[in-house]
This record gives sequence, C-alpha cells and structure tokens, in this order.
Amino acid sequence: MERCSCGLITREKQAVPLQSVDVQVDVKDHVATVVSTLLYKNKEEKPIEAVFVFPMPSEAAVCHFNAKVGETLIVAEVKEKKQAREEYDDALSSGQQAFLLEESDQSPDIFSMSVGSLRSGESASIRLEYVTELDVQADEALRFCLPAVLNPRYQPAGTESSVKVTSVPSSLVPYDLTFSARVESSRPVSKVESSCTMDPVQYLNQDQTKASVKLAAGHKFDRDVELLIYYKDSHQPSAVVEAGQASAKPGSLMGDTALMLSLYPEFPKDIMSSISSFGEFVFLLDRSGSMAGSRIASARDTLLLLLKSLPMGCYFNIYSFGSSFEQIFQESVEYNQKTMEEALEKVKTMDANLGGTEILRPLERIYSQSCIPNQPRQLFVFTDGEVGNTKQVINLVKSNADSHRCFSFGIGEGASSALINGLAKEGRGHAQFITGNDKMQPKVIQSLRFAMQPAVGDISVKWDLPKGVSASVLSPPLTSIFQGQRSLLYAQLTGQSEEEAEGCVTVKYSLAGRPTENKLNFSLKPAEDTGLIVHRLAARSLIRSLEREQEGTRGQKDDAVNKKIIDLSVQSGVSSSLTAFIAVNKTSGEAIQGPLLRRDVPTPGYSSMSVDHCPIRNIDLNRSYGGGSGSSGGGGGGGLGRCGRAFVVPAPRFHQTFAAPPPSFHQTAPSDDANSALRAEMGPAQQDNAEWQSRDPLLKLVSLQKASGCWELEAALAKALNTTSKDLEKKQPSMAKREVWATILALVWLHGLKADAKDEWELLAMKAATWLRSQNAAGLAECVEAANALLGCRVHKGVLGL
Repeated sequence: MERCSCGLITREKQAVPLQSVDVQVDVKDHVATVVSTLLYKNKEEKPIEAVFVFPMPSEAAVCHFNAKVGETLIVAEVKEKKQAREEYDDALSSGQQAFLLEESDQSPDIFSMSVGSLRSGESASIRLEYVTELDVQADEALRFCLPAVLNPRYQPAGTESSVKVTSVPSSLVPYDLTFSARVESSRPVSKVESSCTMDPVQYLNQDQTKASVKLAAGHKFDRDVELLIYYKDSHQPSAVVEAGQASAKPGSLMGDTALMLSLYPEFPKDIMSSISSFGEFVFLLDRSGSMAGSRIASARDTLLLLLKSLPMGCYFNIYSFGSSFEQIFQESVEYNQKTMEEALEKVKTMDANLGGTEILRPLERIYSQSCIPNQPRQLFVFTDGEVGNTKQVINLVKSNADSHRCFSFGIGEGASSALINGLAKEGRGHAQFITGNDKMQPKVIQSLRFAMQPAVGDISVKWDLPKGVSASVLSPPLTSIFQGQRSLLYAQLTGQSEEEAEGCVTVKYSLAGRPTENKLNFSLKPAEDTGLIVHRLAARSLIRSLEREQEGTRGQKDDAVNKKIIDLSVQSGVSSSLTAFIAVNKTSGEAIQGPLLRRDVPTPGYSSMSVDHCPIRNIDLNRSYGGGSGSSGGGGGGGLGRCGRAFVVPAPRFHQTFAAPPPSFHQTAPSDDANSALRAEMGPAQQDNAEWQSRDPLLKLVSLQKASGCWELEAALAKALNTTSKDLEKKQPSMAKREVWATILALVWLHGLKADAKDEWELLAMKAATWLRSQNAAGLAECVEAANALLGCRVHKGVLGL
C-alpha cells in the first residue's frame, strides 16, 4: 500500500502539508505573549495552497505574522481585509508566494491562515505572535489556554456561514506540537498546573519569581493546553505604565504612554453582611448531542447543587435547549420545597438528546418574560459553545443587558471563547471555562456567589494626575463589579511628567444605595522591556469596543467607525474583523501553469465524534456537505474559506455523530441487598432522593437537604453519613429536635469530612446555619459534640456559623 510520508492522506491520497507546530509562551504577571511557529512542506509534485482554520482566544491581540522561505524573510502588513484578499489573489495569479492571516467574519475566536503557491519540495516557516490577558479563576489561579481543539460550529437553519472547519479525531492529527512556557512575576510563583501532562516545573532563580514548564513528549491533541499559574498574593491591585513607540506620532495611541490597571474592588463588610439574597435565577442548559456523556451528567449534578443553594424567597426556572427548547415552568416560580422537588424530578431525566445548538430561541423566550419586581434577574448559561451565529446571540444579550446579569460557562474543549466571554461581558456577568479534569460545581457556585452580590450601579472613574497629564480610557465603560474579582482598565496618557510622579485612579459606584469607592495609587515611571504589550492590548480593547458598537446597529454600519477600526488596526499592527495580515514574496515570480491544488489542514475535533470510515471530514459551519474541489486563484467570495474546498467527505448530521447518551439517574440505583433493605425502610419520596445518590458521597447528602436549609432524621440520611438509623436515634441529645439534630449532623460531616469541597457546599451550608439560628434551639453545643463523636470529626461549633 502506498504510504504518505507525513502520516496522513485523504481519500484522494493528498498529503497534509503542515508538519509541526511549536508554541512558546512568555507570561509576565497576568499577561502572556504567545509565539507559534508553523512548519509547512509541500511533498507533492505540484504547487499547492495550504489553508488552516484554527481557534484563537477571543480577546487575543494578534500583532505579528511573517514567513520564511529558504533564506527569504517576508514580514506581513496589516491592511483592510478586502484589499489584503485582493493582493493575495493577485499574487497567486502572478506566480508569487503569498501568505494571508484573517479573522473569521462570524466569530473572533476563529482564524484562517492561507499559505499560497508553495512549490514542490519547498518548505515555509510561519511565525504568528499574539498577546492576551490571563483570566482569574475561583481559586485565584491565572488561566492560560492554548486552544487546540476546534469543533464544528452548529449553524441554525436559515443562516449562512462561509467558514469551513476540517477536523479529524485527535489520534489522527498529522503534525506534532511542542509547547513551552516561561513565567515571570514580581511575586513568587507558587505552582503551575496543567490539564495536560507537563514536565516538572523548573525554577530559574532562588526567589522563585521565574519558572519554566514544557509539554511532555507524546502529547495527544485531545484537549486544549491549559496552564493554571499561582502567584503568592496575586489578588492585589496593580498598574503597568508603558512608554510609547519612539517612531510613532506623538498624540497617537502608539506614540503616547499606555496604562493597564488591574483593580480588585473590596466591598464594605457591613453592606455585604446585610444584603438579602433575593433574585430571579434562570438556568439555561445545553442538551445538544455534543453535551453527551460526562458533560450532561456533571451538568445535572451542578443543577442539584445550584437548586439546593438558592435562598428562600427567590424565584427560579430551568430551560434546556438543542434544536428545540424546553422549560420546566411556564414562568419563573417562587422557590420552596414543592417547586424545588418538581424541578429536580425533571432534571434527573435530562439527557443530551435535543439535537443541535439553537441557543437563540430560548434566549428570546426568556427575555420575553416580564421581570419580577424587586427580584433581579440572573441568567446562567451552560453550553459547549459550538454555534455559528455567535454575534447574533451576543447582540441579543446586549440588547437586554439592562434587565439582567448573564453568567456563562464554556464546557469542554473547543467551546467558543468568543461566545462565552461575549455573553458575560455584554450581560454584565462573569465567564467560566470547564475543561480537562475541571469540576464544574465549584466554578458555578462561585458565579452564584457573584450573582447573589448586589448589582453595582452608577460606576464612574476619576483620575488624579500631575499637571499637564491627562488620561483617555480605551476600555469599554465598566458595567459590572464583583467583590474580589479583577476588573481591567486601559488608558492612554497624554502629556509629560517627571519619572517619579504618581497618579491616582478612583472607581466610584453605588452599592445597595450607598456611595462607595476604591482607590489605586501608582507610579508614572514606565516599566522596562515590556515590548509594547500594553499598547497592543489597549488597541485590541478599543477595537473590540468599536466592533461591538457596530454589531449593535442592526446592519446600519457607520462608515466613520469602520474607518476608525481600520486605522487603529493598521497603526497598532493588531488584527481586527475588518483587517488582515498579508505577506507577499515578490522574488518568486515564475508563473504557475493551471490552478493551485488546495490542501485544508485539519484541526483536532471533539474526541467522542464518530468519523465513519474516513480519516478526514471537511465540515461546513452551515452543515452543507456537498461541493467539489476548487482553485485558489481568482476573486472568490468573501469570508474565510472562500476558495473551493478539498477533502469533501460526506458526514452524518451533527447531532447524530456522537455516542449514545449515558443512562439516566433512574437507571443507576444500587441493587445490592443492603440498599434493598434501605429502600424497604424508605417512603416513596425518600426513594426518589436515593436516585440522586449515584456516585459522589457529597451529592448523596446534598440531595436530602430541604429547600429551607434543614435535613430530616431519616434512613437516607443515615446511609449518606455511612451509619445506621439506630445510631442516629441513639446518639441524639435528649433536648434536641429531630430536624435540628439531623442538620447539625450534616453540617459536621461537611466541615469535618468534605472540607476540600467547601467551594461546592458552602452556600447551602450557610443556608442550613441560617435555618438553625431561626429555630432558637437549645443544646446546639451538645449536638455538635455528639455529632463529632458519632462521625469521628473535630468540628468546633463556631465553624458552623452558629
């Protein structure tokens, strides 16, 4: 059998020209510079055009692109997108090599790289550089993610997309990945963790402020490469001042000094302790086929924790969606024991069986429901984020931002960072990503804590700067502030000051009707050797803000705003939706006879996809699998992948390509003799609770909590605590009520045996403590002592919040 030297061929025996990808990351505090080097080689007999569609962080600022062919280095320029495409096509028509890098028209987290006119036997080394901010996680880690997986984006019926995604199972990706990272901070690096297998961390100095890590050999493309970086005392306000570019025009963004502020607002404790946690909590769960397996199981467990953690007096509803959508209640209902039980019964049966990912229609339905007076709406969206109408969905959230806050969760590798971050940014909420071995529950409960914080209003920023220095804010206006969560602010500083001068920024806002403010003093002395990172991130922030302004105009684009975006992109060398990087090798001018052969470079797809009988699938975002081969020359239409497609292989529809969903909770009940005896001791309602007691001992206990926050003394509780009903009755202090004793037992078990999962159960434990205090019960100390003796714990009464 004929073999392809690069390890993968199409059905037509066409080689994949991308040989390897090398990624080097340089992290300084909470900003990363990423340099990717892609090596291409044409092992075919004729010239080819290689097209690679790949994921990028949605907030990344792509700032450099070049190609080296032999000894010739070709540096790309940023130009208006239409002009760049025309120059690319003209170059190929003239026999010149050309390289084009452009952002997708549909979503800012997808890029296309076109390597045109690569001659037989020729190699090209492509260097791509971008800078990006690092997200702050619930446990104070800074998260860097290199998206490796690009899943097909579900395109709703009746909409169009020009982006073509060529994906293969991770085991069949034909090119190698090497990855290394260097971390540097003014604070010691405590540790670096990863979702992938990494070599041990190497510290580069004695005070451990510099470290390096690299990906272990043999990495498989079955997940994004994620780093979690922990610094000592990382949650501290900070400022980075960066001098302008000497060659840039004074008064321009690149010529002036740029400032990046990291703010961590602290709310007054008396206000936070006095806030009543009311609200309307709306949960929107993705049940498309791509959520099958552990994703939907984890989502069910998360909904259980969420429903148990809600405060009495609030309102809630649960929506789920695929190609169609469902809702548990016709409208949001008051949270009590009856409605909680009814919701949990429906959640138990939820599977990933609703087809595609039509998220727009359920959102429209939610927004059509009137808001409940004095119950602020909090929307939680759970999705693997594979949609093709990203901008339309985000614009809908933006148009309803005044009526709610949106908290979004990207589940699994390949989730669209543009969708997840966009929902939270426009919805004045917070975004989280759950990848690799992450547990969904602690991240979701952290967002619930944010949702229970009072909405901050009347936000303003005041500057106190030396005479002759002024600040122009480049970031979008602050619309949301959360206790302890970082807010980033970029500004352009115009004018001259002494190097030792200082400035001050004050963020003022209204919290629970009381005026509140936080201040940060900073030095105006520029940092050394920053490489214009702050300028480029600031430019990207302003570009994104202008793009969102245009997207909200419902098709009525402002030409002046478009021009401003293009000018800013060209001036800063940062890509945008209206520009592209173009590089032409003008020394290679021999005319090529006939059309170029197009070769689509595959990306790894979601590992549980079925791929039928062939190694490569070219999947159009609008689910159209027809079409034939094409050429690279000529005008071509707009958008990415505008040339004819190669690797066209029939594939089943999206929602049919996944493994069957797992059995429901009703199919996982234990059947051993001990559990059979337990069932005989329980009533019907208690047996239903046992259906939730599947895998996690924590969930066994949580499933038994009442909406009020208490537990009842029952056989199921004894089972969850790994003891017997007889022991519970025997050890109960004589003066204690049954429900008080049961609730103390549950709290002691949580604090004593599940302290490592406190992020998951803390809110429902606080609700239990509130219930206990409302009972004015005597003998609580005796109950705690007895519970410790029974469960083998050493929990102090004060720890329980009593």
